[in-house]
Amino acid sequence: MEPLGDGDPRWIGAYRLLGRLGAGGMGRVYLARSERGRTVAVKVVQEELARQPSFRERFAQEVNAARRVGGQWTAPVLDADTGAATPWVATGYIAGPSLQEVVDEDYGPLPGHSVYALAAGLVEALRAIHGAELVHRDLKPSNVLVTIDGPKVIDFGIARALDSVTGSGLTQTGAVIGSPGFMSPEQVRGERVTPAGDVFCLGAVLAYAATGRMPFGTADSGFHALLFRIAEEEPDLTGIPGPLRELVADCLVKDPAGRPALDALAARVAAHTPSGGTWLPGEVLAQLGRHAVRLLDSEDPDAAASALARPEAAARAAPPAPPAAPGTPPPHMGLAPGTAPGYATPVPPTAPPQPAYLSGPAAAPYAPQAPRPWHSTPPPPVTASYPAPGGAARPGAARSARTLSLVLSAGLSALLLCTLVQLVLDFRLYGKLDTLHEGTHLAYAAFDYDSLRSTTEAMAGLSALFYLPVIVLWLVWFWRVRANAEAFAPGQIRYHRGWSIGSWLVPVVWFFMPKQIINDICDHSDPTSTRTAWYGPRRSSNRGLLNGWWTMWLAGMVVGVVNYEPWYDAETVDQAQGSAALTVLTDFLAVPSTVLAILVVLRLTSLQDDRIKAGR
Repeated sequence: MEPLGDGDPRWIGAYRLLGRLGAGGMGRVYLARSERGRTVAVKVVQEELARQPSFRERFAQEVNAARRVGGQWTAPVLDADTGAATPWVATGYIAGPSLQEVVDEDYGPLPGHSVYALAAGLVEALRAIHGAELVHRDLKPSNVLVTIDGPKVIDFGIARALDSVTGSGLTQTGAVIGSPGFMSPEQVRGERVTPAGDVFCLGAVLAYAATGRMPFGTADSGFHALLFRIAEEEPDLTGIPGPLRELVADCLVKDPAGRPALDALAARVAAHTPSGGTWLPGEVLAQLGRHAVRLLDSEDPDAAASALARPEAAARAAPPAPPAAPGTPPPHMGLAPGTAPGYATPVPPTAPPQPAYLSGPAAAPYAPQAPRPWHSTPPPPVTASYPAPGGAARPGAARSARTLSLVLSAGLSALLLCTLVQLVLDFRLYGKLDTLHEGTHLAYAAFDYDSLRSTTEAMAGLSALFYLPVIVLWLVWFWRVRANAEAFAPGQIRYHRGWSIGSWLVPVVWFFMPKQIINDICDHSDPTSTRTAWYGPRRSSNRGLLNGWWTMWLAGMVVGVVNYEPWYDAETVDQAQGSAALTVLTDFLAVPSTVLAILVVLRLTSLQDDRIKAGR
């Protein structure tokens, strides 16, 4: 990380910048901290690109798509302002070196088990990226960050945004976009790039990780010669062991249609992926530890100035002064140029000390920087309700659902009582039908038909009085807790927020999507949730309750869909008896399902309240 320069801002949006991480064709990348103390990477688009309407439109589309990728194997998108004079996007900062640094500088080629683990993580990352309808197009060692929990992929979707720039921009559609040595043949030829192109790049990255060299050589003999080798010649896979070599060779097939799909790759890699322990050599783990220490040592470059600007800090820093004559103003308390009376700022007698990383030979004297128009002012201290700068609540700020959950639980309890009564009545109905002769037409059967039908319809109507408000309360509660989970873990909750309601209303979709959403809500609402290795499943201590409720609810829904006809609409006694049996089964499943639903509502709400109170 480099120190901030004279032309660098100190704030971007609500993020205080700590230093410069790098620069590229798209713009500059800064290390920053959010108002809640999270370390992030903020990428600022260069002004030339910001003036291109086509780039702005595509950049906004790619940022929105990248939000859906999540953050298990990639850097999650946390915030963005694509409409600002200088567009920017903030992602989670990954405290780890790139694969290029590990192989070229810190360690060298990785052992076989580490390469397989790397392959498993990259396959899952590409699955997530392609699932969001994105193609990375620039998968290379410098875009793969190494962490203890596995690899993380960054900069997905950027090449697609750059591809939209035309005219006087940096590139045009059909131009070569990618990094020499890690491009697919279709990229070299300027053809349309599909997800299969990322599979080719994956093979090149794995070959590099296993051997320390690029499979098609470097550009030392000429850039065009390198591109020709990628498009026409076979890769050099010398030194890669048998099964891994076959996997890499299959990824590097010239024809996109001949490359394996990600699902097939995942199955092949799974047999060789380590099931426990660490996936990295000890020397690399030590390097990760040193990297984390350097991150913790990163200081706010303006922290010292901010501290000395406070009256109590200035009083401690200044030496004791001799008593002044009556009427003499105290020293160092004059007005700063351009300030008005009543808003005087203490002027320190000396320049504030510089942070450690500014103390090198190239360090420049401290000079306060005037904020540029597109920077926000520093935010106020964070509270448990996560206020935005200026005190206004952000959309999506975590808010307690306690009152809503209690009302919903009361409605579910009333519905449960109705279900119990209806279960008893339906069981008695089944017993009466069982005493009749099978095959008899229901209209001619000797039993109190009209009375039982009236009772059944009355109970159905009474249940409907509770069903409608409970359904509405459930949808509102589900949307609220999903919004809270998004505030706890931005960008890591699957599907758009609107699907927290829509997924319950769309036929067939309701059988799987709400469960995936509530899984994420559960994982990110519980601060004590456990995580296995990065290539394993995510678990929560509350998943047993959640899975039990969902199983019972799903079974009840399936039986309810099958039993669409009431018993009194049947023609014969045996048909009515079968319908009544299904009704009894539906009621029987509804009882534990409703009890578990109440427990789920109270448990998730309680977990979220604990996080909100703790300000996490």
